[in-house]
Amino acid sequence: MFKFSSSIFSTLVLSVVAASAYDPTRSDNLVIYWGQNSYGATHPNDTANWQQTISNYCQDTYIDVIPIAFVDSFSGGVPGLILANICGDNGSTGTCASLAAGIQACQAMGKIVTLSLGGAGTTTARFATDTDATNFATTIWNSFLGGSGAHRPFGSAVLDGVDLDIESGTNTGYAAFATQIRSLWSGASKPYYLSAAPQCPFPDAWVGSALDTAWFDSIYIQFYNTDHSNLISGVKSYPSSGWNYATDWLPHLFANPNVKLFIGAPASPTTANNTGEYVPASTLGSIACASRALNPSRFGGVMLWDASQAYANGRFDIQVKNLLTANNCSPTGPTGNCTQSYTVKSGDTCAAIEAANGVSDAQLHALNPTINSGCTNLSVGQQLCLSQGTSSGCTKTYTVKSGDTCAAIEAANGVSDAQLHALNPTINSGCTNLSVGQQLCLSQGSTSSGCTQTYTVKSGDTCAAIEAANGVSDAQLHSLNAAINSGCTNLSIGETLCLN
Repeated sequence: MFKFSSSIFSTLVLSVVAASAYDPTRSDNLVIYWGQNSYGATHPNDTANWQQTISNYCQDTYIDVIPIAFVDSFSGGVPGLILANICGDNGSTGTCASLAAGIQACQAMGKIVTLSLGGAGTTTARFATDTDATNFATTIWNSFLGGSGAHRPFGSAVLDGVDLDIESGTNTGYAAFATQIRSLWSGASKPYYLSAAPQCPFPDAWVGSALDTAWFDSIYIQFYNTDHSNLISGVKSYPSSGWNYATDWLPHLFANPNVKLFIGAPASPTTANNTGEYVPASTLGSIACASRALNPSRFGGVMLWDASQAYANGRFDIQVKNLLTANNCSPTGPTGNCTQSYTVKSGDTCAAIEAANGVSDAQLHALNPTINSGCTNLSVGQQLCLSQGTSSGCTKTYTVKSGDTCAAIEAANGVSDAQLHALNPTINSGCTNLSVGQQLCLSQGSTSSGCTQTYTVKSGDTCAAIEAANGVSDAQLHSLNAAINSGCTNLSIGETLCLN
């Protein structure tokens, strides 16, 4: 991403977020960066549309996460803060305490306000050793988050997390930083979330190894400002072979196998800095919908750079958010195979839809995760999923009958509870949302189309034994067979696995 003083536009983000209204399980969250006045950098004479104070971007419900960019120096273990036209370059001892009220106002509106470290063009945003990274994590915790320190640049405001935008140097220290910051907020009175937003070429040069060894909650993949010489391109290349969301990012087994993935995109043509990676909101919405349909439980939403550009570009953020909330996405349900849909009409409520179609409230919400808990965000013409077929590649199914329970179905069919839930992710943890006529998957064949080598599970098999006997890595086995849980405790005799 841009620093205000830089002509380079790129992003590598590691974010930690938390606030009462933020729901990290949703698939329509919108992340938008603030702090560098990107519009002002490209339109120096149009001061009326320059970046406004942070609270200006928290007046409605469209934006969910706001990373503040940047702390652009780690030199000597002291954070140096630069916030363009709002707080300028305050160096290592500066303060922007005047932002406290605005930050707190955003948090009161349910936004997540995080801190972004790094930025383009800096040579001091890097760690020499893991020890440096661990110590700096403690400094950030005490200066901006839930710790206590003499120097609090944002005064009384307590941010919801940290965001690393590392675009040069080496990969030293980022796993150590992530591990330390998570240990510091472990047991805190509010939740914190760690995320990363690498550039789309895979794996990322700076935080790629950290994503494989440290626990991240979300990844904001930067599908812009790409090096076209490596044949990996941004949003404008979709759906060509250069688009690698489905081929590299989605199937990869990260340290957190359920990490949420976001599509990162420019919010304006002038944001893209001549890389040609800007696409209109309608196109971006279609890309997001298609990406979400591949695995809705892994999709987190869209990330945009930046707030000033989005507002000047006809509130690009609103356009994208409206497209994300399922109005223009085909009804797919959480696994992309809806068998009964419903089109919302004027005056509809969740209760009325459920009563008319024999669907429970739990089932309606499970199949349509964009509906909020109060069911206040239905829109006329919205397509809802009311019933879901079985998982792709399912080789044995079961139709739920009156009086059925998960325990009874499992006992009658020789299926473990872990396997039933893995193959049917809409079933909640208490198994209270089964519905008569619902199709469940009890056994699944190889999960990757075009599989060239398969294996049939035998009694006593373990993942380790299968991998050793067939020369397959644990990461490969899990990426090719998404139904296998992280502990490999849900293998079933007769199940067909893909090995290559």
